[in-house]
Amino acid sequence: MTFTVRAPASSANLGPGFDSLGLSVPLFTTLRVTPQATTEVVPLGPDLDGTPADESNYVYQAMLLAARRVGRPLPPARIEIETEVPLARGLGSSAAALVAGIVAGNELLGRPLNDETVLDVAAREEGHPDNVAPALFGGIVVATLDKLGTHYVRLAPPAHLGVTVLVPDFELSTSKARAVLPKEYSRADAVHALSHAALLAAALAQGRLDLLRHAMQDYIHQTWRAPLVPGLSDILEGAWRHGALGAALSGAGPTVLCFHDTREPTAGLHTYLHSVMTKNGLTGRVMDFPIDEAGTVVERGAHTCS
Repeated sequence: MTFTVRAPASSANLGPGFDSLGLSVPLFTTLRVTPQATTEVVPLGPDLDGTPADESNYVYQAMLLAARRVGRPLPPARIEIETEVPLARGLGSSAAALVAGIVAGNELLGRPLNDETVLDVAAREEGHPDNVAPALFGGIVVATLDKLGTHYVRLAPPAHLGVTVLVPDFELSTSKARAVLPKEYSRADAVHALSHAALLAAALAQGRLDLLRHAMQDYIHQTWRAPLVPGLSDILEGAWRHGALGAALSGAGPTVLCFHDTREPTAGLHTYLHSVMTKNGLTGRVMDFPIDEAGTVVERGAHTCS
């Protein structure tokens, strides 16, 4: 029987929560999987132009990860792929594809892996859990990866917390964004990161929206990546004056995330973010979203990818 897997985009780090904190955003990568005698991989839509239409496709390789963890061959199927997640923009496009693929492979195999094992497979493939955990579970997730496993706490989004994202019209690879980071940090920067990450997690857990602007300060990665994202420094320092509760580089960028209070209008924040883009000769989109709470969803039946 055909089934559909839908995995959301995600925004990682949220400032100081480097490689350990993220939330899910309702833009989706969707797989439609139909068991059949031979394997077909079918990317759909202009956003996936140029992606492999064979077993080298990242989604299919992710499905194989589930089979390898179980120690069984992956049954053949037709896999249709489409996505709403902008590629190489810091919104977890690879994590959504990875999680959707592992979950789809697990479904084909009869669900031998539980959610915690799916997360561990995904986190070890990515090297960190900050995108894959919210892509799998939805909401806001604090997660760590170590030799003993992948450990996480899922937080329900605080009341009235919304997300505004600025998605510039240029790509920034994660490898390039990681290459600019220093190999060592001072004790002061380490203490700053630890204290602010702890405050951010606590503020999100208790719904302390008033603390987000202070808790989201970061010297571990945003300072070093700012030259790669024109206007980022201005937004991090000034967005709160235009209605943002806090601002951060989304993942490795170039997308910038701002929190807002859903009881307040966001028109002023949108105008400000567009003005920063214009000042820096950039174009892009500004969008408001709720935090996705469902995470990855599997549906069985004749749903089709459009």
